[in-house]
Amino acid sequence: MSIQNRFRAMLMLLGIAVFLAATLLGCTQFTSPSPFPITPSPTATPLRTVAPTLAPAIAQHPMILSLDEAGYAHLFLFSPDSLTFTRLTYGHWSDIAPALSPDGERIAFASNRNGYWDLYTLELASGHVTQLTDTPEYDSAPTWSPDLAWIAFETYQNGSLDIGLVSVTDPKQAPILLTADAAAEHSPAWAPNGREIAFVSDAKGSADIWLADLNKTEQRFTDITNTPQTAEGHPSWSPDGTRLVWSASSQTSDFDGIYTWDAGEPEKPPTWIGSGDWPAWNAAGDAIVTTVSAADDELLTAYTLTGQPMLLPTPLPGRARGIIWPRALPLDPLPEAFRAAAAATPEALAQVPFTPMPGVPAKRWYVVPLQDVDAPFPQIHALADQGFTELRKRVIADAGWDALASLENAYVPLTTALDPGLQQDWLYTGRAFAINALMVNAGWMAVEREDVGAQTYWRLYLRTQNQDGSQGEPLHNPPWDLNARYALDPSKYEAGGDYAAVPPGYWIDFTSLAQAYGWKRLPALPNWRNYFSGARFTEFALTQGLDWYSAMLQLYPAEALLTPTAVLPPTATASRTPVPTKTSGPSPTASSTPLPTSTPLPSSTPLPSATPLPSSTPPTIIPTFPSPTP
Repeated sequence: MSIQNRFRAMLMLLGIAVFLAATLLGCTQFTSPSPFPITPSPTATPLRTVAPTLAPAIAQHPMILSLDEAGYAHLFLFSPDSLTFTRLTYGHWSDIAPALSPDGERIAFASNRNGYWDLYTLELASGHVTQLTDTPEYDSAPTWSPDLAWIAFETYQNGSLDIGLVSVTDPKQAPILLTADAAAEHSPAWAPNGREIAFVSDAKGSADIWLADLNKTEQRFTDITNTPQTAEGHPSWSPDGTRLVWSASSQTSDFDGIYTWDAGEPEKPPTWIGSGDWPAWNAAGDAIVTTVSAADDELLTAYTLTGQPMLLPTPLPGRARGIIWPRALPLDPLPEAFRAAAAATPEALAQVPFTPMPGVPAKRWYVVPLQDVDAPFPQIHALADQGFTELRKRVIADAGWDALASLENAYVPLTTALDPGLQQDWLYTGRAFAINALMVNAGWMAVEREDVGAQTYWRLYLRTQNQDGSQGEPLHNPPWDLNARYALDPSKYEAGGDYAAVPPGYWIDFTSLAQAYGWKRLPALPNWRNYFSGARFTEFALTQGLDWYSAMLQLYPAEALLTPTAVLPPTATASRTPVPTKTSGPSPTASSTPLPTSTPLPSSTPLPSATPLPSSTPPTIIPTFPSPTP
């Protein structure tokens, strides 16, 4: 069996396992462990969704995640069975990439709370925060050494990401660079043996998992994946150091998901566990929790090392920016700093005005002009106007320039035809906009490909105006080059492009920011690989729970949306034009004019002559036709 077929079979088995788990879950929720009959309660109590297997293990060990919320990322505590998402940090800044110390008492994380991205430590028992680095350069993704003396992290140096080491016991000591080249190295993971660090590097053109042997000074680095058409990320060591887990995203969906690698058998191929994007081990080393990307959401799930689902997919309130799954946390009761963060209420990002325009029919809405926006039709739905305006303000604040001042499209009237396949595009509803795609060629926008099942979505990044570390973050994943299909390479044309080198500089995640304000990205058409317009990578829609037809009815009457029936033009002749044929046959209509012929055909039998019909009507000549010449 080929590798691809083997992965497809594993995916099918995973789906069956999830289905059976959900079925068993539904049965167990209505089954009592007691042998005595159950007396129905007069008060209905809602059922809780629990994991199909090993639920107590999950419930006893809550997770800590960094999640996007209202345009910022905060740390949350969560247990699928007993604890909702409880905020641990809060403010108009972001806290990302949490890493638990080996003794379980502190969390290292990255934050831009002082205006720049630096490393911090958080004492779980008290909630006290200590700043570890203080530089204008981007510092993030910390990982502890087993002796608690050092932290490895990713830092933006000389136009690219590199791996650095900082002393925890002596903060005055200058950081040490483990890597220093033009390639992008990031996402370090310190092995429990203390002498190896796994990280991601695109030194060979695609993001691979590498190992740094700290016992060596020469030939220190080893590429352990070496997959040219697959981008790996987020490596993490098992607690005993025998296995390494990472996520993979391929040009084809056959190799996407979570993989584990046995460090004791380095030549053995990695084992596929299940779908996922950001894996993390539990403290026992026998289970993995991970996020799973959907079209506009992310889900949380968990697997055993054999790929058995442990946790039914649970929707996350925002995009994950890091995850850890420790054994136990000293958080009972919650420290005052955590209680204050949990009680905070994020402000609403946009309010929808309801001010109908006079003269508009009842239950009908309208489009309003976009101020200072260059587009073929600079208009937008009245209910989407404020959402667009608020998003535009936030982009200006975070990126430092007005990326939404020039649009490829906004509202498109019914009388304007879009490209083939886009007859029911959201641009017709007035609830969508498309950013100017020329910004990709100009170097101000990067496009990252994300496959969700059989559909392809895109994540857009905007380059920030200030490149001093005060705005945005460096890119980690290789962007997708849609123009590579024109490089006269058949393989790139069939793939719809190719991975590009990670561009330098600082960027903001426009897709996440747009989703925070309610604007959803749209999937590419199925034929996007050989149809550039079908990629639809710059378009976002404010659906507000509506389907396309319902959104159109807010602007147009139903009869305006009827598809007209095509009427064929009349032919030049009054009757049907006969089709020539070599086969003779009797004419359906009598004719007194014999068919012309230039050469008489020989015949041994004389042709019969016309015989008058016994009728009072004038005789009709019935023509005869010669037999075809053999």
